[in-house]
Amino acid sequence: MIKFENLLMLAPLAGWSDLAFRSMVKKFAVDITVSEMISSYALVYNPKKTLRMIEKSPLESPFSVQIAGNNSDIIKKSVEILNTQNGIDIIDLNCGCPAPKVSSHGSGSALLKNLNLLADLVNTIKLHSNKPYTSLKVRLGFDKKIPLELASMINDSGADFVVVHGRTKIDAYKKEKIDYSSIAQIKEKIRIPLIANGEIDSFQKAKEVLKITNANGVMIGRFALKEPWIFYQLKHNTQELPNMLKKDIVLEHFDNMIRFYGERGCIIFRKNLHNYAKSHNNASDFRIKVNAITSPKIMRESIIDFFSNEKIS
Repeated sequence: MIKFENLLMLAPLAGWSDLAFRSMVKKFAVDITVSEMISSYALVYNPKKTLRMIEKSPLESPFSVQIAGNNSDIIKKSVEILNTQNGIDIIDLNCGCPAPKVSSHGSGSALLKNLNLLADLVNTIKLHSNKPYTSLKVRLGFDKKIPLELASMINDSGADFVVVHGRTKIDAYKKEKIDYSSIAQIKEKIRIPLIANGEIDSFQKAKEVLKITNANGVMIGRFALKEPWIFYQLKHNTQELPNMLKKDIVLEHFDNMIRFYGERGCIIFRKNLHNYAKSHNNASDFRIKVNAITSPKIMRESIIDFFSNEKIS
């Protein structure tokens, strides 16, 4: 049973929130981890390859799998495939991805232009899923904010909880466009728990968002790539940092990558190192250096050398 009180969620981040990252972040006390968004079509027509994306750590409980799509029959078939997989607690429908490769095909944030279809898809998941929870993740609208219409749709959708990102599709990720008051409007009108999302980049900001929106929790994505210990701070209600060496955190994540991807994980991990190195002296030189490394052994030595014995900050 999920307790919807100051709930902490790691956002689904395409190309980032894989098993290796989620496993490491889970140790900072995040409540719910979510798979990378997977296409319902890919799940139905190439299940063997796609199911690898939802492999999870034993630590990941509760665990949510996020799917995208706009066809009820395909959504139903994808849910039936997920029903055969153990360890999934939540099936989530993505209704907010602004990426053209998703929205231009009628999925993700494009569903915000057809709220009847959106509600039907969520109801389809709820009807056919054998998992405890069904959820959806939405933005405030497609090209304009429609909080009241969204609240009505959410109440009709059959979802057990909702995540609301505080921008429209056309707002993309513009910082100045974030609107927590509209999230608060939705929260006032719906009958299920609401998790707030968008531009939460500090302990103070998370507290501010919870106060403004009266949300049941927060979902954090891009900031967690740089400072995954934000979840530790929120869980323990402290601005103090855990007494850990940053080197150990980065190494654990790197070792997870090598276990999951093999030697290819060394190359994939370069982008993660770019994030971890931000604000460090000589970060630019370090990025150039790791971009040329293909050996896991040399990469590991470079991580140890660069991060040395510095505590997280």
